[in-house]
Amino acid sequence: MLDKFVTGTQFESYEDFYANLDILVPDNFNFAYDVVDEWARTDPDKLALVWVEEHGNSASFTFGDLKRESDRAAAFFQSVGLGKGDPVMLILKRRYQFWFCVLALHKLGAIAIPTTHLVTAKDIVYRNNAASVKSIVAVDEPAVLDNVDAAAPESPTLLHRISLGRARPGWHSLSEGMDKASSSLARMPTENGDTSLLYFTSGTTGMPKMVQHDFVYPLGHILTAKYWQNVEEGGLHLTVADTGWAKAAWGKIYGQWICGSAVFVYDYDRFLPTNLLGVISKYKVTSFCAPPTIYRFFIKENLRQYDFSALRSCVVAGEPLNPEVYHRFKSLTGLSLKEGYGQTEMTLAVAVYPWVEPKPGSMGLPSPGYDIDLLNEQGQSCEVGEKGEIVVRTDTRAPIGMFLGYHRDPELTGSVWHDGIYHTGDVAWRDEDGYLWFVGRTDDVIKSSGYRIGPFEVESALIEHPAVIECAVTAAPDEMPIGMPSCWLTCFEIGAESASFTRMTSS
Repeated sequence: MLDKFVTGTQFESYEDFYANLDILVPDNFNFAYDVVDEWARTDPDKLALVWVEEHGNSASFTFGDLKRESDRAAAFFQSVGLGKGDPVMLILKRRYQFWFCVLALHKLGAIAIPTTHLVTAKDIVYRNNAASVKSIVAVDEPAVLDNVDAAAPESPTLLHRISLGRARPGWHSLSEGMDKASSSLARMPTENGDTSLLYFTSGTTGMPKMVQHDFVYPLGHILTAKYWQNVEEGGLHLTVADTGWAKAAWGKIYGQWICGSAVFVYDYDRFLPTNLLGVISKYKVTSFCAPPTIYRFFIKENLRQYDFSALRSCVVAGEPLNPEVYHRFKSLTGLSLKEGYGQTEMTLAVAVYPWVEPKPGSMGLPSPGYDIDLLNEQGQSCEVGEKGEIVVRTDTRAPIGMFLGYHRDPELTGSVWHDGIYHTGDVAWRDEDGYLWFVGRTDDVIKSSGYRIGPFEVESALIEHPAVIECAVTAAPDEMPIGMPSCWLTCFEIGAESASFTRMTSS
């Protein structure tokens, strides 16, 4: 399958790889039809998805299964009036039905909006109205369903609420609807430039931005899966990510299936390192991706008691990697952690590729198709060792997988992408070998365990409390990460003799 979309897969060096890799983009490409259904046609029994939840329940699906189930989901969505261009929010955690639904929406030409289950009713109202959401598909958890119901009266475009299991008043049932739906679906027309995905991502000067991706976006993750994660044909890849975050697109569907690797999903609510290590060992995971927080917990365990004989590749992204974690993990497993860098707005822009010797703490070298530069405050290219903003030069062409812009906000798009340059807002420096080293943000967005936390959003929530007159949000290092977002909040009450300090953790 991979050979259909790249000019070649064998390269002698990083320089050869950077100069000569070319991703081929077919006309009217649709991942659901042209990858998943094509696998189902040529090798229907090929393993595609292995799902295991923390209490021991499991399920596995072939590409033939995925074609059938996504066709049924698409037919059900059609029956309730969903079609091309309709925005549909998916709050599905790590349930395997997420894959049925996102493929079904791709087939219909609808717009999938993967969303974290951490959203409150207020968050849902904002997202519904910002994107004109027509339908929400949600997990059968009272807190999630109640938040959706609470948001509905203030969401005039929301016409359909769909739960995974049994219907409740005002809701359709996905399982019941799929049981009645046809498993045969004619191909719907889509175009490469149509919007297929919207991701809400946090910023610092306003509410979350809507990152808009087209139908070509999945092809950009060939870089992610094949050349960074080093997934194997017939292998089993695990990326630690909830489906509500863009990291799921990086590691749980697109590039992995193009390369012929199955995706492993560990569905859990509470992170316990021993449980995660256990499933990696038991199910013979061959490639693994997680934020540094996960590895920091791993190295505190007795790793030698686990069978990692199948594990070939481990990569890390979401936060800078501490060299101590790199060296300790390698001494215990023999595996080198390879860093990568990108954003919700793009794909893998910088990475430690197979031909690149890792430098612990460095993001690596630029990806093919990405013309990366560092600009100082004067807008000039930085010298070796000088800190500057990471930018992507797009005056000749934008990399495959680059976002279309911020949905419905041309002014915001133009503020970061103008004069042929996309400004990432991230700061780094370059060493004498061309390796990039992450420093921080040009703004004050908080990064914790791979999550982006917008101070403005937290401030907006705090200010609603009657005891809070004014507040400011900042971050402080956490020496003992707990595997979920955390930050220090300093709340100032006007006229009070002293400030109060509150530790806030979202879960």
